[in-house]
Amino acid sequence: MRAVLLDRHGPPEVLTIADLPLPEPGPGQLRVRVHAGGVQPFDTYVRRGLPGFRMDLPHQLGNEFAGVIDRVGPEVRGWSAGDAVLGSAPLRSLAEYVLADATAVVGKPAALPMAAAGALPASGQTALTALRELRVGPGDTLLVHAAAGGAGTMAVQLARHYGARVIGTASAANHHYLAALGATPVRYGPGLPQRVRELAPRGVDAVLDAVGGQALRDSLELAPDRDRIGTLVEHALAEELGVRGIRAQRSTAALGELAELCRRGVLRVGIRARFPLEAIADAHSAVETGHGSGKVVIVLDG
Repeated sequence: MRAVLLDRHGPPEVLTIADLPLPEPGPGQLRVRVHAGGVQPFDTYVRRGLPGFRMDLPHQLGNEFAGVIDRVGPEVRGWSAGDAVLGSAPLRSLAEYVLADATAVVGKPAALPMAAAGALPASGQTALTALRELRVGPGDTLLVHAAAGGAGTMAVQLARHYGARVIGTASAANHHYLAALGATPVRYGPGLPQRVRELAPRGVDAVLDAVGGQALRDSLELAPDRDRIGTLVEHALAEELGVRGIRAQRSTAALGELAELCRRGVLRVGIRARFPLEAIADAHSAVETGHGSGKVVIVLDG
């Protein structure tokens, strides 16, 4: 099978497509023919070898996928070859085939396209974890930094579903996109606290940050309870400032909830760019620009 392989740390061009043996499912495992998989900032951190993200090389990449079960391993119940699924397989999902624990996948709603399904597990569960940790609920005003990104898009929609008002930072080009999701857009950059206060004179109840740096520091001026300020990207700074560093908690229960919301039309997966497997370097470059709305997706089939 073809698979994305990292054999040295560096720029996107270090990524290669390797021919690897077709894996055989063991007890409790499924083999899935992958149709699509999302690319996250996490993948780029691993590729670059940032502190806390280094690993023994060579190694595959990719953390989420959607596809069709090709083979069922021993001791698996409830799944059959031909079932369409989505799920997580850490650091091996961007390949033609992936082995996944039967407990790490859920059925793909028929109306959810493969590309969207492949981009849902990571960003969706990250956003769900964050909103639960920040206790976002009815009547709250939530500020989301980088609201047009993969996790931001999910967080905006989930927060609105929970009855919260959302203010989202983004470039002017993405304001229409955020408004369509139900958020009040605001331009990021210098002077952000003043612009947010013009929209929310008493400040905000909670902040979800996917940018770090000054945006996270600005959040201290806007939300009085530091326990309700969380960042997905700057964990060292979070500790320094006394706010939450949030890491996604994944489960089939959470993924099933997200898939059901997609089936009902409550949640939609925004896709800003699609690439074939061979263009994985271009996909990483697209993620690292930080521009655009929604997720970058590798599409292998369908």
